[in-house]
Amino acid sequence: MKVNKSEMILKGPVSKAILVLALPIMANNLIQTFYNLTDTFFVSKLGTTQLAAMQFTFSLVFFMMSIGMGLSIGGLALISQYIGGKNNDDARKTAGQLMTASVIASIIVGGLGALLSSNIITLMGATGDLHYYSTTYLRIMFLGAPTMFITFAFNGIKQGEGDTLTPMILSTLSVFLNIILDPIFIFVLDLGIAGAAYATILSRAIFNVVSLYILFSKKHNTLGLHKRDFKINSLYLTPILKIGMPAALGQSMTSLGFTVLNVFILSYGETILTAFAIGNRISSIIFMPAMGISGALTTIIGQNIGADNYKRANEAFLKSVGIASSIMLAGAASMFFFTDQLIGFFSDDPYIIKEGGYYLKMILITIPLFGFFNCLTGLFQGSGHTWSAMILNIGRLWGLRVPMILLLKAFNYNDPVWIWYAMIGSNFIICIIGLLMYLSGRWRIPVIKKRKSIAV
Repeated sequence: MKVNKSEMILKGPVSKAILVLALPIMANNLIQTFYNLTDTFFVSKLGTTQLAAMQFTFSLVFFMMSIGMGLSIGGLALISQYIGGKNNDDARKTAGQLMTASVIASIIVGGLGALLSSNIITLMGATGDLHYYSTTYLRIMFLGAPTMFITFAFNGIKQGEGDTLTPMILSTLSVFLNIILDPIFIFVLDLGIAGAAYATILSRAIFNVVSLYILFSKKHNTLGLHKRDFKINSLYLTPILKIGMPAALGQSMTSLGFTVLNVFILSYGETILTAFAIGNRISSIIFMPAMGISGALTTIIGQNIGADNYKRANEAFLKSVGIASSIMLAGAASMFFFTDQLIGFFSDDPYIIKEGGYYLKMILITIPLFGFFNCLTGLFQGSGHTWSAMILNIGRLWGLRVPMILLLKAFNYNDPVWIWYAMIGSNFIICIIGLLMYLSGRWRIPVIKKRKSIAV
């Protein structure tokens, strides 16, 4: 089955390969959304302060996660290219180094974060109960960093092999376990918000054990890792860091950028921020296919570049753009004439419905831009040119959107509609820049050395 999956990626119908790999990733993204909703639901029963504390620390938790995700992207790009080149030995060693790097990084980041949690929360301006609950939750989440990083590393390894189904299955089981553990830890054991963090970490940790078993088992895994693969080897570790760090920086700066963006939007009024948040929540449903296709494209690009089949890699990119745009346009069309009703489901404030509905319409009209942007990200990450993906991610927010909004404020363009124009404008410009980067062909430059691997 695993061989057939690789054969499908390298030689089968391109559209089929995209959809077969993308569907489990889409489902996994939906499952992770449900994961967050579960914690939100149970913590909300404790009180508004506890719920606010969890939301208050979200950007910090995501910042930590972005480092683990960046490392996994670096490993995924290399593993997929080695497998595409029929070099499973190098792929196996890279997988071992990815897991080692992830564990070491998680201990460092998690340890420092846990130690400085109280200070960080203080710097963010929290006091009283909000400070106490935020620190409690954040410290435990930082201490549980290894469970997150191992999950990301496992997902990266399996996705590099072309297996997106196994990570989805384990994520689903982990979510169900979290649903069971949340009320037990929060209410039965009376741990409060700390219980939500413990439940999340424990549910991940249990399936980390399952993940490691799968990686070591040749029956359940293409590579079949050995203990010696985890011993630090700079020959394989350095490329992971070189490719993974730009991805981590891009994701972390994106998270910070949206935090800053929310502050600017808040200056137009709380109702505008609410309209923006509701509009994004609804539109995120349509964005999921593009994110899934982008993840699938990363694997397909990597394996085909590893096989020196650049023509097929390019075909996969173009077809991914077409598939993502078609699916998203269909979803956008089904929502376009009901935007006010959709916003009204979350709020009965007429002003929020008006502004949120207008913002959502603009997002729906320009939805193909998001599909193209995500496919560009998948192309650059799969080819190992994560610096290009980082430029797109950081440039969209920090180079274009934030400066545009600052200029609008400076010239007293205080109508909220100008914020929406700035967002659409930044998306359009960054897609033009991304198109030029794609046409330059630099993504075709190899990031791995073709060498005969010596078994050890």
